[in-house]
Amino acid sequence: MVAHLRRSVIIAVVFIVLTFAYALVGTGLSQLFFSHQANGSLTAYGSTLIGQNWASTKCPGHPTGSCVFHGRPDDTGPYAAVVCASNAKNCTPSSGGDNPLEANGVAGESGATNLGPRSSVLLDNTKQLVAYWRSLGVDDPTPDLVTTSGSGYDPDITPQDATVQIPMVSKATGVSASQLESLISAETHNAQFGFLGSKYIVVLDLNEALAKLK
Repeated sequence: MVAHLRRSVIIAVVFIVLTFAYALVGTGLSQLFFSHQANGSLTAYGSTLIGQNWASTKCPGHPTGSCVFHGRPDDTGPYAAVVCASNAKNCTPSSGGDNPLEANGVAGESGATNLGPRSSVLLDNTKQLVAYWRSLGVDDPTPDLVTTSGSGYDPDITPQDATVQIPMVSKATGVSASQLESLISAETHNAQFGFLGSKYIVVLDLNEALAKLK
């Protein structure tokens, strides 16, 4: 009996030590070789892994939010007060709509709301977003800019999404269109391994590069 208990205790202690050692070694290696990623991919203005609401950015002498590039409207749709306030004639605050982070006025979680193409709420929200973009000087917003992402946290946009915003940003910042085109090109990442996904731009990185350029 005692021998069996001794073996059980020894095995339990060994596995407890191994469990903690595994965790500590993993943490140590991640901090040593991937500290930026392990700590949330943080910059001075946020995380490159989480999309942000850029609509409230102050742009002296120009419409609010027009001096920066925007991401997917996960937090800037008709449900966002800042958008409705800046585009009151064409915006009616809704109770969530296609915002994965807020459904029926209640805070939600990451994930799509699954509004289908026949949804009147989705159609109304999309129309309001198109009007919002046009009020900022983007006459032909891409589909990505008027529909939310599946996760509700998407930090990336395509080069095309950024390119259509050039006239807006150029007018508000005074940076030439050619400079902005070069900036977009420099911040464009290729598909992973050259074939997984498509080219993308991290909006936070793009705006930080824009701030340095200005």
